[in-house]
Amino acid sequence: MLLLSAKDLNFDALNDIVRKSENDCVINDCLGQRFIAAGLSSKFITINGTPGNALGAYLNGAEIVVNGNAQDAVGDTMNEGKIVIHGNIGDAAGYAMRGGKIFIKGNAGYRAGIHMKAYNDKIPVIVIGGSTGSFLGEYQAGGVIIALGLNSDNDIVGNFPCTGMHGGTMLLRSDCKNIQFPKNVHAVPATKEQLAEFINYISEFCSLFGFDLKDVLNAPFTIITPDSKNPYKQMYVMN
Repeated sequence: MLLLSAKDLNFDALNDIVRKSENDCVINDCLGQRFIAAGLSSKFITINGTPGNALGAYLNGAEIVVNGNAQDAVGDTMNEGKIVIHGNIGDAAGYAMRGGKIFIKGNAGYRAGIHMKAYNDKIPVIVIGGSTGSFLGEYQAGGVIIALGLNSDNDIVGNFPCTGMHGGTMLLRSDCKNIQFPKNVHAVPATKEQLAEFINYISEFCSLFGFDLKDVLNAPFTIITPDSKNPYKQMYVMN
């Protein structure tokens, strides 16, 4: 295990050390360093502090745990692996991700899951424990987005969720009676059979962050899927 302090390291120097190490890494005193673990296909990285933008960008199999908050573009275009955030995150989490899983204990900013897409047998997953900002799942083309609204005083989503959504699935722990969805999606109460498809993701979230699965499931859920007749799908090669 490599223990290092990021206190006096810029992001280039920090990432160079992480890449060259043959061991898993614990990074202490992290404060805004960008692109940590970008493109890594192995290693388990623990970060104590607040990593900067594009944490785990292009991640290809490594696992990252952040004991704190994270900034924008977590998991940008990630392909495989897992990112666990024990706090809140900024905007555009999971931008264009096509595989792997991101778990956030707290809230997410704007445009989480924008341009998410499934690729071959890869199904990207984002599970957000709290609430999200506007444009959740904007132009979502594949994968799974789950927002649970736990311990949050805000509405579970901000304005304009699912704008341009043309693939994938979104699951919200809410009856969504006060949420206005665009005409290009179907938003209906989730049946027990439909909810069962997502239990493993919710269970993993609860195990990671110490929530009781029964308590989390004891609430209405709404499942959102794209209208197959919408005009957006024909504009994209992948679903």
